[in-house]
Amino acid sequence: MRIVILGMGSVGRGVLASIMEKDLPFTVTGIADSKSGIVDPSGIDPGKVMTIKREKGICGNPGITPIDVVRQADYDVLVEVTTTNATTGEPATSHIREAIMRGRHVVTSNKGPLALHFRELKALAREHDVSLRYEATVAGAIPVMHTIENGLAGNRINAIYGVLNGTCNYILTRMAEEGLSYEQALIEARELGYAEADPTYDVKGIDAAIKVVILANTIWNMNVGLSDVEVTGIDLLTTAAIRLAEEQDCTIRLLGEAVPNKNLLRVSPRILPRDHPLVLNGTLNALTLSTDLAGDITLIGKGAGSKETASAIIGDILFIKRMYAGRA
Repeated sequence: MRIVILGMGSVGRGVLASIMEKDLPFTVTGIADSKSGIVDPSGIDPGKVMTIKREKGICGNPGITPIDVVRQADYDVLVEVTTTNATTGEPATSHIREAIMRGRHVVTSNKGPLALHFRELKALAREHDVSLRYEATVAGAIPVMHTIENGLAGNRINAIYGVLNGTCNYILTRMAEEGLSYEQALIEARELGYAEADPTYDVKGIDAAIKVVILANTIWNMNVGLSDVEVTGIDLLTTAAIRLAEEQDCTIRLLGEAVPNKNLLRVSPRILPRDHPLVLNGTLNALTLSTDLAGDITLIGKGAGSKETASAIIGDILFIKRMYAGRA
């Protein structure tokens, strides 16, 4: 199967590394970062490209843009792993649209296009008889979408509840375990690489809210956006509040919730019993799916990371390979 990869950050490099390590049956015919690109229908050596990227800061020819690669390369699947823009969804949305209109499948970790243009992109994919897969947009390595589509087929999902941001979960864990202030825990999270220099996207609850939007639109076809979610982050949470919860044998976690029959879409810090299945330590993510037949199903795993996100992307590519065998 021929693939093109847009984005050479940690996720893109993780995909390339996994292809090499596992000797996966993919031929990479195009790669682009924000400043350069390379197209070769005979196949590109992933190791060579990563070395060039590491040494020169670019992956290929500065005259080739990501959209050039989308339009010019020969491929079956576009892997779109550029940086998320939650305001406009660009340039990733244009990359995805262009690939679909060329009759190419798309696998993405980019939350922006799915949060802003879900129905349009899904309809476009149906029109062109291709697959749009986005397992990596929610909870990293946890196979949420595959579970919803396959493992729980036949179930009605009534509600979802989840710890969907590892940065917030780490900060809250450290505040509870060590009595750190929010500011102290955030500094530690930055030093360990769990938090960005500007952590607003995470600590304000925006990242978790976007994931709630994607899940709600996927499960119930709700056609909602970020503005439809009630969002409260953890940045104003105090050590005293954590301590008060601990005195009641509880703790606090940032939960994303969607309950359609209550018109509830919310992200907020919630008090939970310490033995609750969503009380996890460190950067783990978890999602509980409340169903009519299977009851409550809770999925737990690593919600971010280069290899972890690559796992979700590779799973989607292999899903497409099986589903479109003989056609892709």
